[in-house]
Amino acid sequence: MTRAFGRLQAPLPRAEQAVALSTPVIGTPPPGPRATASAPVERLRAQVMERVDPARAAELDAPALRSELGALVHEVADQERVEISAAEQARIAEELADDMLGYGPLEPLLQDDSISDIMVNGPDRVFIERRGKVEQTAVRFRSAAQLGAIAQKMAATVGRRVDESSPLVDCRLADGSRVNVVFPPLAIDGACISIRKFAKRKVDLDSMAAGGSMSPAMVRVLEIAARCRLNVVISGGTGSGKTTMMNAMSRLIDHGERIVTIEDAAELQLQQPHVVRLETRPVNLEGRGEVTQRDLIRNALRMRPDRIIVGEVRGAEAFDMLQAMNTGHDGSYCTVHANTARDALVRIENMVLMGQSTLPSRAIRTQIASAVDIIVQVARMRDGGRRILQVAEVCGLEGEVITMNDVFAFEYLGDDASGRIQGRWKSPAIRPGFHDRLAYFGLAEAWMTALRDA
Repeated sequence: MTRAFGRLQAPLPRAEQAVALSTPVIGTPPPGPRATASAPVERLRAQVMERVDPARAAELDAPALRSELGALVHEVADQERVEISAAEQARIAEELADDMLGYGPLEPLLQDDSISDIMVNGPDRVFIERRGKVEQTAVRFRSAAQLGAIAQKMAATVGRRVDESSPLVDCRLADGSRVNVVFPPLAIDGACISIRKFAKRKVDLDSMAAGGSMSPAMVRVLEIAARCRLNVVISGGTGSGKTTMMNAMSRLIDHGERIVTIEDAAELQLQQPHVVRLETRPVNLEGRGEVTQRDLIRNALRMRPDRIIVGEVRGAEAFDMLQAMNTGHDGSYCTVHANTARDALVRIENMVLMGQSTLPSRAIRTQIASAVDIIVQVARMRDGGRRILQVAEVCGLEGEVITMNDVFAFEYLGDDASGRIQGRWKSPAIRPGFHDRLAYFGLAEAWMTALRDA
């Protein structure tokens, strides 16, 4: 193994140099204090790292690196007469490989497809969400320094930084997972990392209906909405499935259309060939160079888009999004944080006021009523399931109030024996205000048939 790696003459790459090893084990956390490795094992780790040649390691693919690390651990253990089992040697080699190739003790969690969220509250407390339920794991970091180094490595993968002078960052991993990091001194107990993972299996509306998130009639209605280029706002709370819903609906967009996506941290997974993905940029060390979502939306209007998709509207860019929807970019989508469809309209109005404080409320509501056709309200329910609670049509403005009609609404019926919520989606089957647009595309009767079949 020394033939392959040799002795270390320079530190590992910056993002890896502070990464020590830990022992990730998923399960119920131990009741007592965290166990520490014996001094001989710690010495073995240190001596193995001394013999790793970073340049040589960078040339190896993952399987070869893991194999050579395993051989090197065995060789050093023999030379130093460290009496540990073969299983312990393999574990040390695996930890080293995870640190060099991935994100240390988080790597097994990232590879587990049943986990949807990873929440690190410091070096000793790691939680996951699996099938809608949050549980604590026994994953531990060896130190706050290791946790901080992993957080910096995540940010560095997309050219961002996180440290004491810039302690907040949003970024993404190579697989599209969304990451938020809060760094000391803001995070008192060590860096906090929140990772929203996305399933490798592509989700569409049919699979969501099969899983109980919506009804087949709702699938048909949303398909018609996409084909008729209706403007859709997807609303919901944190972790309710807004992005999943957006990805599923985006699969209905025609492949001949030019789509521009705008996000703080790119996470949408569109399947169309003609997609331009734009991402915001934070300020640099000199406090300059920031590019906001509002800047990107304004620029997108000059890029000849057929549709504009904003990952999450959260500020003054709401005004520009409404302008885009009202100026020929029909079929645009965005998400907002709100608890009900009505709240979504209020939030959009408040966000417009952030950047256009001189606009009268009636003018803003007129813009909203003219721009938005449908609001899809999603929620994570107490059984862990994510469902569409409401699909609402934005009808217009009566006096000072934006009027809405339910297209579908979820009716709770009870719980089954396993505790899963049971319900049904009801529709009043009201002719929508955009009936003329449906008729223009030849889908007015199909829309009404879907509502009557609900």
